[in-house]
Amino acid sequence: MLLKESKIRVLENFYALDYVLFGKSINEIDVCCPLVREEYLSIKGALLSVFIEMLKLVEHKPAAISELVNSTSLLKKAKHYAKMARESSQKVVMTKKARANIKEALKEALKEEPDADISELVESQIRQKAFRLATDNLMLARVSLESQFNKLNDWEGRIIEDSYKILRDNLVEAAYQILYDDDIYR
Repeated sequence: MLLKESKIRVLENFYALDYVLFGKSINEIDVCCPLVREEYLSIKGALLSVFIEMLKLVEHKPAAISELVNSTSLLKKAKHYAKMARESSQKVVMTKKARANIKEALKEALKEEPDADISELVESQIRQKAFRLATDNLMLARVSLESQFNKLNDWEGRIIEDSYKILRDNLVEAAYQILYDDDIYR
């Protein structure tokens, strides 16, 4: 069973994911194809389900919350943590290790699509890397400090972590499609 504070963290992340990926709520984004929005929301729900399982496994114990939490304060915190996650990911994307990682992803993408526009592909890889890092920072950074995070090293933990990564990548792809893919409007 999750603590009340852990449940609040899940709700914060539910709202904050939109602010990390879009800078605003998904409800404020104009998408002509409702299926794209539904896909994004479905993936987000699945990601949060895996996140809940992760919190249970690592025995998440955040600091107790004494003040009353309402929707206004929840949204305010979600926006704050999303902003912090975005800023942190921007710094990390500029590191040598991240650049090397992006170069490897570019090589793979060029193997799959040799005729792709390279500048467009570079921009896409950088943005998606930043989105993945920001999502991880938002969802996992504080949890790692408030839990027995080493429990992710056992068999069940690796499965949960792999599921998290797959769903995170799918969420980032769906968000990227909403933001930048002109094909969904055709």
